[in-house]
Amino acid sequence: MTAQSLAAVAQAMVAPGKGILAADESSGTIKKRFDSIKLESTAESRRAYRDMLFTTPGASEFISGVILYDETLRQSTLGGTPFPKYLAQQGMLPGIKVDAGAKALAGFPGETVTEGLDGLRERLKEYAGLGAKFAKWRAVIAIGPDFPGSFSLAANAHALARYAALCQEAGIVPIVEPEVLMDGDHTIARCEAVTTAALERTFIELRAHRVDFAGMVLKPNMVVPGQDCKQKASVRDVAEATLRCLKATVPATVPGIAFLSGGQSPEESTEHLAVMNTLGALPWQLTFSYGRALQAPSLKAWGGKPEAVKAGQAAFYKRARLNGLAHAGQYGREMEAA
Repeated sequence: MTAQSLAAVAQAMVAPGKGILAADESSGTIKKRFDSIKLESTAESRRAYRDMLFTTPGASEFISGVILYDETLRQSTLGGTPFPKYLAQQGMLPGIKVDAGAKALAGFPGETVTEGLDGLRERLKEYAGLGAKFAKWRAVIAIGPDFPGSFSLAANAHALARYAALCQEAGIVPIVEPEVLMDGDHTIARCEAVTTAALERTFIELRAHRVDFAGMVLKPNMVVPGQDCKQKASVRDVAEATLRCLKATVPATVPGIAFLSGGQSPEESTEHLAVMNTLGALPWQLTFSYGRALQAPSLKAWGGKPEAVKAGQAAFYKRARLNGLAHAGQYGREMEAA
């Protein structure tokens, strides 16, 4: 795929009024979600759940692409169409999570580095053959009293950049995801400082690895206080701190920024995105790449019951629509009651 083709896919991923559904939960994570509705996690139950989401009528009005897990990329709809083919037919780009998870960084207690580079070139070739148009790699950055340090930020940024370069070589658009976790009691100012440092290092490494910024999408956290912080931040505080951080670190040639929700409630993540999109002109599209914040109400409404598929789809459509409006800066909390 040419640089122009990669850029066209990246632009489609962040098209106005649309965002990305993160449905790439590992088997362990999806089991926890299913435990909450007392549903056994099997290949068939996972397939039925993803089928319920992906076949929601009208989803492509607001969903530009879907990040899949390896298992899901190889599964089919209940009607027998391979998921990647079905999504493409509906106008949604199929993507694939390719990292092998965050593992303890030897010598640095409390810090992690994401693994999965071994054999990635060959896997990307296979994924492209299965229909994947983009990929995702997540770095996990925790905040503690004396971390993250510069070494772990550099290690994670280096891995992200190597992954991104391999993706572009394979004709796949990389989603670059350096996530600063909400866990902890740190202030919003501390989150801003760490997120700024993480993004600065990430773009230094991306540039060094000759990654084409026009053919990638950034998936960062929003700048928020830790979950246990006693000093809460207003919606405006979060929006302004996040934009300040992004303007200081993200090149204008990046076509779009698709936020992770990172433990925020569905309503919070939508409102934060909406307010950011009302604070003046920006060089990039600001949209969503949510997992739980898009899926949680749908999972609850569906509950694993075939007769509740339409209820699950209605809940998913509502969240997708509201986030599409947030991308356009047209969302208001009063819409939640509609």
